[in-house]
Amino acid sequence: MTKKKQKHCPYCGNKITSKKEGDILRLYCPFCKTYFYENPLPVVSCIHSVSRKILLVKRGNRPYKGKWCLPTGFAETGESIESAALRELKEESGIKGKIISLVDVDSVTSRYYGDLTFITFEVEQIGGKPEAGDDATHVKYFPIDRLPVLPFKSNVKAIKAYIKSKVDYWAIVDSFNLARDEDEFEQKKKHFLSDRLIDVIENNADLIAEKWVKDVYTKRSTLSYRKMDKEEVLNRGRKVIIQFGHWLKGIFSDKDNRDFYVEMGKRRKNEGFKSSEVISALSLIRKNIWEFALSQGMWNKTIDIYISLELERRMMLFFDKAAFYLTRGYEKE
Repeated sequence: MTKKKQKHCPYCGNKITSKKEGDILRLYCPFCKTYFYENPLPVVSCIHSVSRKILLVKRGNRPYKGKWCLPTGFAETGESIESAALRELKEESGIKGKIISLVDVDSVTSRYYGDLTFITFEVEQIGGKPEAGDDATHVKYFPIDRLPVLPFKSNVKAIKAYIKSKVDYWAIVDSFNLARDEDEFEQKKKHFLSDRLIDVIENNADLIAEKWVKDVYTKRSTLSYRKMDKEEVLNRGRKVIIQFGHWLKGIFSDKDNRDFYVEMGKRRKNEGFKSSEVISALSLIRKNIWEFALSQGMWNKTIDIYISLELERRMMLFFDKAAFYLTRGYEKE
């Protein structure tokens, strides 16, 4: 079924014709000398999600009867677009909502209704409960990665825009939840957002180690390192950096690190290093890894800032324990 064209003047009943107003051809009544403006109809939709599941309703009327879609309907005369969206949400799904943000605006042409403007909002539930109403027969939350085929392309476009706007936020939430449990943090060395920096750090271990060597050769807290061959110092720094990357990947366990740094403490004591010098050198490695990570453009977006903070926290856990085990090595020796 297609939209029927207006043939008669609603005021005088005579046949209407077409006439240009400026450069636009419009419907016109020569008897009333009146132009008729066929503007796009405003259509509102709502995206309400819970735990990354989006609320959809099954349509009970034409068009697309029996198909799933967002709570969608026409704005009425005398109401704002926001009020129309919340009204449709309540009428079709039983949910009383609050507008969070504008998600998308789309222009489409429907054979059934003509030109339409779809306005889609993200909404938050403040009352009610999910239950089909108005022209809907069912209400259901669908996971964002398992949505049914939606008949309205504007719904599909809006949902894609919504998901895109949430990707970074969801990634941060996932990574934060993974790291939230202090007791299990070190056993979860995978699927962190900062994992994307691991290969970058390992692949640039030589560059980071070279910067570290410059530090230990100039700091008063690491005087003994000046007596060593520079290549040997470089190798020692590189080894710690690679091991840090392996720990982040889960290749090295906490026991591996404990054994490594306890043994390092014993060796450094036998070599005549003060424990304060070795701990200072370890701290300088941490500093140079952090500075290198920040040099990779880690302040461009909110998610980059979170990655930086997450990496810093993981570094703190690694190097604090490394310093502790180094000290144990000195004590045992």
